Amino acid sequence: MNFAVVSSEQDEAGMNIASFVKGLPKYITDKDIVHAESVDKDQNIKEDFIVFASRHKGAQEKILSLHALGNWKKAEFGGREGKVCKTSAKVLKIFFQELNKNIPEGWQATLECTHHGPYIEKPCLFIEIGSSEKDWKDKVAAKAVATTIENAVKLIRDNLGYKPAIAIGGPHYCPNFNKIQLNSEYAISHIIPEYALPLTEEMLKEAVSKTIELVEIVLLDWKGLGKSDERKQVINLLNKLNLKYKRTNEVEK
Repeated sequence: MNFAVVSSEQDEAGMNIASFVKGLPKYITDKDIVHAESVDKDQNIKEDFIVFASRHKGAQEKILSLHALGNWKKAEFGGREGKVCKTSAKVLKIFFQELNKNIPEGWQATLECTHHGPYIEKPCLFIEIGSSEKDWKDKVAAKAVATTIENAVKLIRDNLGYKPAIAIGGPHYCPNFNKIQLNSEYAISHIIPEYALPLTEEMLKEAVSKTIELVEIVLLDWKGLGKSDERKQVINLLNKLNLKYKRTNEVEK
């Protein structure tokens, strides 16, 4: 698998990350990165997998985050309504493990649920520095993310022994799925958070079909699946599609 890094000239954090990346093709867009629709085609990117380097906006400062792309429902920040991008469970797992190895002092690393654009055809992920302007300018953080990218792509190979999974439930920053991604045998691709519920068959099919590996199991943050009716709906849909599932508290981590 060959990797390319994409950043936006409108995004100081992304440009800082890209400036430190060595040995990988880099592409620069003049669009806001979440609205760089079809950048893979527009820039004729030949590589197999795209790593978007970006800033992160949020309340929590000094955070390094990682997530898959797409919209479970409305497309409020780029992408397409009800569509998510292809991604790889094993790539996201290795990137997250490497990100945790390279965290600068005083910073934290976290997964985020699948959210925002752009929509592209190639498999991809977002890796980000957040959440303030001071954080976006931090060269130590940018170098840590660049090192993560460089190290992770060297570790990707076909047979890693992980069990590909999608995840449902919990908050945006996924504390239970963080632990699983970091320490367990499961590799998580798309994450559907509690605030995107109620779950639909279309959402579930998007998550499974846009994972390039064969999804073996669905991991459930049971306490983060809403009320009993929503939990029941999730289980009914999983049974209907013959998908195995396991609660996060049942996963050894």
